[in-house]
Amino acid sequence: MRHFRATVLFVLAALAVMPSSASADERADLLGKACGDATAMGEAGRALIRMAAIGSPDDRTWATAIAGAVIDRKLECDAAGAVLPVAQEVVDAATFSPRNRGEGSRSPLLNLRNRALFETAQAALALRGAPELARRAAALRTLERQAPGLPEQLFEAAIRDEPDPGLKAQISAVAQAAALNSPEQAKRIAAIERIAAIPNRRAMTLLAPLVNDPAYAKSPDFKRAVDMANARISRGIAIGDTLATVYNGLSFASILFMAAIGLAVIFGLMGVINLAQGELIMLGAYVTWLVQESLRHLAPGLLEWYLIIAVPFVFLVTAAIGIGLETTLLRHLYRRPLMSLLATWAVSLFLINLVRVVFGTQNLQFVTPFYITGGLPVIGDFIFTWNRMFAIAFAVLTLAATWTVIRLTPLGLNIRAVTQNRTMAGCIGIPVRRVDMLAFGLGSGLAGLAGLALAPIYSVNPQMGQNFIIDSFMVVVLGGVGTIVGTLVAALGIGQVNVLIEPVWGAVAAKVIVLLMIIGFLQWRPEGLFAIKGRRK
Repeated sequence: MRHFRATVLFVLAALAVMPSSASADERADLLGKACGDATAMGEAGRALIRMAAIGSPDDRTWATAIAGAVIDRKLECDAAGAVLPVAQEVVDAATFSPRNRGEGSRSPLLNLRNRALFETAQAALALRGAPELARRAAALRTLERQAPGLPEQLFEAAIRDEPDPGLKAQISAVAQAAALNSPEQAKRIAAIERIAAIPNRRAMTLLAPLVNDPAYAKSPDFKRAVDMANARISRGIAIGDTLATVYNGLSFASILFMAAIGLAVIFGLMGVINLAQGELIMLGAYVTWLVQESLRHLAPGLLEWYLIIAVPFVFLVTAAIGIGLETTLLRHLYRRPLMSLLATWAVSLFLINLVRVVFGTQNLQFVTPFYITGGLPVIGDFIFTWNRMFAIAFAVLTLAATWTVIRLTPLGLNIRAVTQNRTMAGCIGIPVRRVDMLAFGLGSGLAGLAGLALAPIYSVNPQMGQNFIIDSFMVVVLGGVGTIVGTLVAALGIGQVNVLIEPVWGAVAAKVIVLLMIIGFLQWRPEGLFAIKGRRK
C-alpha cells in the first residue's frame, strides 16, 4: 500500500485515545493465524471480516492496519508475535507499543484465495470506517461480488452508519440482493418481504428471477412469499404510476395556468391578442434573476429566499411595462385588431432582442433553494418532488389572489362590468380607459409571476416566452374568453391530457393531438367551456 506508513501513523494516533475492545489475547490469536500456514491465514481473513461487521470502532481501526499490512507484506512475524515498521521504529502489531524485532522475522505470503479474503476484509473495513465517500463507494463495489457470503451484520451496520443517502440506498440494494441468495430459506423469505415493503420497479427486477428458482417449485412457503410479494409490488407500482401521472399533470397544468391567466384578463377584457405576453413571462424570469444577483452581493444570507423576495418586484416591474405598453401603443389600436396584433408582435421581437443585447443569449443560472430541492418517495416509483409542488402551490396562490382582485375589489367589479358591456359601463360612469390600463397592468404582472415560478425549473433565455404563447391562447380560448374558472379548468384538462398522451406518442405528437382535440371541441362549442353571458363589444 503506497500510503501504508501514513495509515499506520493515523491508526496509532486513533488507538491512543480509544479504549481497547478486543482483548490482547484475541488480537494475538488473530496475528498468530495471520503468521501461520495457508489454512490459518484464511481463518485470520475471515476473522477480520467478522471484526468489520461486529467489531467496535477501535477494533475496526486496528483491523484496518493489520489487513493492509498483510496485503502489502509489511507485517513481520517472529517468535514473540508480529511487529509493524512505523517511521524509524518498530511496534508490536497487537498493542502498537514499541518493541524490537525478534530473530528470524519474516513476512507472511498470501496465496490467491487468501489474498481475496484479506482484500474483502479491507473493503469491508473501508465501507464501515473510510472518511471519504469515494472510498466507501469503491469498497461497496468490491464487496458486491462477494455479498452473499458476507455477514448480514456488515451491511446492516453500514446502512445504519452511512451519512450519504445515495450510498445508503446502494448498500441496502446490495444487502437485499445478497439476502435473496442466502442458502437459508427463512432468510430468503424475510428478504423477499423486506423488498416488497418498498414496491417499485427495482424491487420487481430483484424478485423477477425467483419464479425460475428451484425453491419456487419445491417449497410452497417460498412460492407463496414470492407470489404475494410480486402482487404487492405490482399493485404499488400501479398506484404510484397513477399518482405520478396526476401529479405531473397538475404540475404541467399549473405552468399553463400561470402562463395563461394574465392573457385571460387582457384578452377577455379588451379582445387584444397580445403576442408579447410570452415575453412578459420571460421578463419576469429575468427580473427574478436580477433579484437573486442583488441578494448575492448585498445580502448573501437571504439568497435562498430570493424566489419569495422577488414576488413584489417581479409583479410591479412587469405590470409597469404592461401599463406603459397599453398607454403608449395599444390604447390607440383597440378598434383595429389586425394592427394591435402586428404591434404586439413587434413589441415581442423588440423585447427579445433587447434582452439578447443586455443579457446575452445563454441560459441564466439560478440557485436552487432548499425548499424546492429533492423529494419524498411515496409509493412505487412516485416521488413527491418539491420543485413541482412549488409550481403547484404558487399557481394556487396566484389563482386565489387573482380571484380576490376580480371578485372582491372595486377594480375587479369595474373589470367585470367593462368585460360584459364596455359601452354601458362607460355610460354609468366607469372610467373605461383607466380600467383598460390597470387590467393590462394586472395581466402583465401575472405573466411576470409565471416567469418567476418557471425560473428555477425551466431554461431561462430570451426565447423562452415563445414556447408559452400558443399554449396560453389554447387555454384561454378553450376555457372561455375572460373567465378565471374556464382558464383553470382548461389548464387542468390540457395538462392531464398532455401528460397521458406524451409517454405514448412523444411530446410533439402530444401537442398536435391536444390541438386537434381543442379544434374539434370548439367546432361544437365555439364560446369555450365557460362563456360570459351578455358580452358585447
